[in-house]
Amino acid sequence: MISIREGLLIFIAVSEAVLGVLGNGFIGLVNCVDYVKNKKFSMIGFILTGLATSRVFLILLIITDGLIKLFSPDMYYSGKLIDFISYSWIIINQSSIWFATSLSIFYFLKIANFSHHIFLWLKGRINRVLHLLMGSLFISWLFTFPQIARIINDNRMRSGNTTWDFNMPKSMFITKQILVNLGVILLFTLCLVTCFLLIVSLWRHNRRMQMKITGPRDPSTEAHVKAMKVLISFIFLFILYFIGIVIEIVCFNMPENRLLFIFGMTTAAIYPWGHSLILILGNSKLKRASLRALQRCKFCEAGTRLTAAQTRVGANGCSRRII
Repeated sequence: MISIREGLLIFIAVSEAVLGVLGNGFIGLVNCVDYVKNKKFSMIGFILTGLATSRVFLILLIITDGLIKLFSPDMYYSGKLIDFISYSWIIINQSSIWFATSLSIFYFLKIANFSHHIFLWLKGRINRVLHLLMGSLFISWLFTFPQIARIINDNRMRSGNTTWDFNMPKSMFITKQILVNLGVILLFTLCLVTCFLLIVSLWRHNRRMQMKITGPRDPSTEAHVKAMKVLISFIFLFILYFIGIVIEIVCFNMPENRLLFIFGMTTAAIYPWGHSLILILGNSKLKRASLRALQRCKFCEAGTRLTAAQTRVGANGCSRRII
């Protein structure tokens, strides 16, 4: 039986999953419609679509993995299910982080203003940089898959059957987790560095503009302040996501600590839906599309109410004629 606190956290995690699927599905749908209209994908459209798609699968995997661990641990740790989830996790998690890193690098090279010759060289070759980053994702997969296969095989050889062994020494467990997540750690660090440099660039620009203008803020200054708030929110959510994943990994060798594991799952699920909301509010195209969708929902609701009212009036009229 689950406790009240565990049930509350599970409810929050499932609610986050629903919001995340809706938000990221909306982002992917808007960019796919834009592709159908224009017959081509822009670089930012490709990144946003890939990010939204990978996050939908990421949310579903986080929740499914967590619920199976909680309610059917014997099924999870025996058989081939843990193999399937492990390999799926590598592909989906690293893809999601790769798209998030690509998005941060894209905005950094497009918006930031530095005079260093390396930055200027990279700024003129955004597509090459992103293609090189995609190559690093495939290299990370090639490095990580053998590590996961070795961990699974070694564990089963120690345990002597198909059941997962939880008696692995902590030092060995930590070392293997670092090797498995090395590509993720590098992408995460690169993403944070580019976001930090972009915030520094925006802050310097905003400071120069404030020194020149004594009156109210101009629209460009407001846009830069808004961009800094969006980046800070993204960094905060990104760090929360990694804290949640670390908690889940730590709880892997402590299956009895259910409450901490559920807390880690809930914390990790904040980032995919929270950042999708930030992207919708911060991107003008997505924001306009969301406002149009809300207006259509209101019109449909008003039309439904009007039809229901007309039906009731007609029914009352018929009853009066019969009487």
